[in-house]
Parts: sequence; C-alpha cells; structure tokens
Amino acid sequence: MRSLTDAHTRTDHMRCQTCGDETSPALNECSTCRTPLGQPPVAPGVPTYPVGGLGRGVVAAVAATAVLYTLVAFYPAVGAVLARRAAEAQDTDVLLGAVLLEVLFILPFGAAYLTAAVLMIIWTWRARKNLDAFPGALPQLAPAWAVAGWLVPLANFVVPVRVVAGIARDSLWRARTPVLVGVWWAAWLVFSLGERLASWNDSREYERLPEHPFNDIGYQAYVGFYQDALVRNLVPLAACLTTAASLIVLVRRITAA
Repeated sequence: MRSLTDAHTRTDHMRCQTCGDETSPALNECSTCRTPLGQPPVAPGVPTYPVGGLGRGVVAAVAATAVLYTLVAFYPAVGAVLARRAAEAQDTDVLLGAVLLEVLFILPFGAAYLTAAVLMIIWTWRARKNLDAFPGALPQLAPAWAVAGWLVPLANFVVPVRVVAGIARDSLWRARTPVLVGVWWAAWLVFSLGERLASWNDSREYERLPEHPFNDIGYQAYVGFYQDALVRNLVPLAACLTTAASLIVLVRRITAA
C-alpha cells in the first residue's frame, strides 16, 4: 500500500528545472520561480551574458568608493588641525596646503565613484538582458532602460530602482520586491542629495572666509569652517555606507542567482 502511495506521489509531482522545487502537474507553472512546466531553465537560442566577474567588480568598486568617501567625509577633522597649526605659526601656506591635501582625498574618490557607476550600469544591463532567457521571468521595462534610466534627468530618480527591482524579483524568485532594494535606493537618494547640499554649503561658507587671515580671529574662522563641514558630512556619510552595504549584498545575491 505504501509503495502505491509513493508511486502516486512521484507521478503527481515533478521538479522544476529552474529552481528544483517540486510542483504539481495541475499547475501550469512553478509556484516558486514561475517557470512554465516542462520549460528548460534558460530558453534555447536566447543570448545570455556573464555577470560573475562583473558582479565582483561592482562589489569591489562600490566598497572602494565607500572607503574613500569615508576619508573625504572625515577630512575636515584634518583640516581643522592644520588650521590650528596655521594659527600657531601665523602661516597662511599651511591653509593652502590643507586645500591641496583635500584635493588629494577627493580625486581617488571621484575615480572610484565613476568606475563603480560604469560597472553598475553594465552589470544592470546584462542582468536585465539575461531575464529574457528565463521562461518564468516577467520584466516590466526594456533592457535599454537599464542604461538610459541612469542618464535621463528626473527619470534617474525612479527608473533605475524599477529596473533593479524587476531583476531582483525575477532572479531571486520573489513575488514582491526585496526590502533590500528599497533600503538601497532610499539611502542612495539621501546620499546623492545630502552630498550635493553639503558641498554647496561648504563652497558658500568657504567664500566667506578671509582670504588672508592676519590675526587669530581669521584663523579661527577656518577652524570653525572645517568643524562645521565635518558635521555636515555625517548624514551623507551614513547614507553612503548604507547604500554601499545594501548594494553589495544585493549584487552578490543577484549575481549568484
């Protein structure tokens, strides 16, 4: 009797070739990944693109960007120390050296940021193109939006997250968008706007500083400027670290999938 029951169970269920879960022949598709029953995990004849090495590149570039921005965000603490030394020595050249040193902090960050952006765009495009080869995938936006969404003004506030959300759902077999996508995008918007606002305030306050401080009050103005700049950087720094951490986890999961 038991052998008949097991045989009946094996007859009534089959394994999905995409995710490996058991599903009933009564259903037209896998309840986990939505692949139509009997379909292979990758549709034949549809080109796919490797994302493994590229995904690791994105992770490395994003991590480097976060580390370098941390140095940039905390640089005003160094600037305040140099401004105090300039006051003690009554030497304006020390203040000029502080500005040049800040540039040396910013340039590597800018290079890492640009590298991460380019790699992320390419990775997003490839991951989105690969969905076309998955029988159970239901992408809502064309692959072109994986690139244009980052570049078109105003659209870049909405389209990239929609593309990545679709990639995450279809790659990770989720009916709903993973929460991590929302965390990444919210933190990214806070960082983008917060960093621009902090930079604008820094530029405005720096223009008000005396060009040639001849007394302690003038030098103290530079100390106060760097101290205030450090405080202004705290919010975008927290958002940057949150963005990097959530994006790294997201890219690794999707790449593995």
